[in-house]
Amino acid sequence: MSPVRPARLTTTHTGPVVVLLIGMRINRKWKVWQWLPVFRAFWAMIRELKTGAPANGFLGYEPLLGPGGVMMTVQYWRSVEDLHAYAQDPQRLHSKGWAEFTRRVGTGGDVGVFHESYLSRGGDWEAIYINMPPFGLGGTGDLRECEGRRERARGRMDAGAGDVESCPGE
Repeated sequence: MSPVRPARLTTTHTGPVVVLLIGMRINRKWKVWQWLPVFRAFWAMIRELKTGAPANGFLGYEPLLGPGGVMMTVQYWRSVEDLHAYAQDPQRLHSKGWAEFTRRVGTGGDVGVFHESYLSRGGDWEAIYINMPPFGLGGTGDLRECEGRRERARGRMDAGAGDVESCPGE
């Protein structure tokens, strides 16, 4: 795990970013033979993505565990095209895993899967990390302490993509 950076930081990530929320929910815990293969395939895909990053467009992820047996990741992608290229490539684990899921589990209700995709054009976000290791979108690129207008959320949002003149070290 990366060390905590005791400071107020923001990301210098520029350009568009696709945020993908993807995960699974164990609906019937006793049916281990149904959900365990899905769980294993899910993390095998993450390992595969990390191996090809960043050339494949995968910028990074954060794992999350939610109530009711929901396990998910927040993933960051360079573009919608990169995300779709991975998901639809028959040589990659997602394509094979999806076919296996629909064959074995389908709509039987034992295991749920989901994804939500959000496209943000460059500069359509702001971020702050206080006393955190590199995390989330800030974990995909450089983090910088900021001054002036970048001190507040409105200023970070209004600053626009790539406009980092108020950050030291530029």
